[in-house]
Amino acid sequence: MPAPSLTTLYARALLVPKRGDGTVPGRRIVLSKAAPDPDRLERYSRVCGFERSDRLPATYPHIVAFPLSMALMTERDFPYRVVGLVHLANRIEQVRPIAPGERLTYRVEPTQPSPHAKGITFDILAEAEDESGAVVWRSSSTYLRRGGSGSGPAAVRQDGELKELDPSGPADFSEQWTIPGDIGRRYAAASGDRNPIHLHAVTARLFGFPRAIAHGMWTKARCLAALEDVLPDSFEARVSFRAPVLLPAKATFRASGTDAVRPFDLRGKNGEREHLRGVIEGR
Repeated sequence: MPAPSLTTLYARALLVPKRGDGTVPGRRIVLSKAAPDPDRLERYSRVCGFERSDRLPATYPHIVAFPLSMALMTERDFPYRVVGLVHLANRIEQVRPIAPGERLTYRVEPTQPSPHAKGITFDILAEAEDESGAVVWRSSSTYLRRGGSGSGPAAVRQDGELKELDPSGPADFSEQWTIPGDIGRRYAAASGDRNPIHLHAVTARLFGFPRAIAHGMWTKARCLAALEDVLPDSFEARVSFRAPVLLPAKATFRASGTDAVRPFDLRGKNGEREHLRGVIEGR
């Protein structure tokens, strides 16, 4: 199938009623032999801070797979409305470096829901294989639907394995970032993800935010771009999104460790608010 239009899918997310019963349909969407558009890739790399031109940013396949995820979640029989879902966590595995012009086949499917302390969670799984049929990239995005008691033994934090960096301790890498107020619109133009909470204060306030917030996947991409020179050829990068970045913002990025295990985080200017916590593990 061709890549679906995100503009159409966001309209469907707002307008189409749900008829699901709480069971996630066992459905998979496939996008065959998709190659990055060079202009879009250049815009994406620039807005996220990637500089290498010999390989695809590890987060770029996510924006190719995301419309397929939205197509799944906006079907009438998918039980949860996209509006109001919280993106809790994301895991990306890069099996090998991907050349910028490679054609990849993407497959995207959901998991069944699980209890969470604040409601229920489900994952959207994606993978990309090269023309030989080998999987070269995988991801899992965890979403929270708030509501319900969240009771039961499975109601646990999804990010408990991620080690917190000491906010006042030393770090091997540290950068101060000034995040402009239009970063949501710039990332939306590059990625196609035009969720209104990221675009303007007026539209963000309709969904309970005082100002527009940065895309979670922009913050992850920006963190990986800051470590671009030390990323292994094969690695897994896991993050949990802890608190939204209200735009404009000042933030501190820090990372420690080695190629084997490298924890990192993104905090508010004075370190008091943790926006993102993550770890990169070499394979």
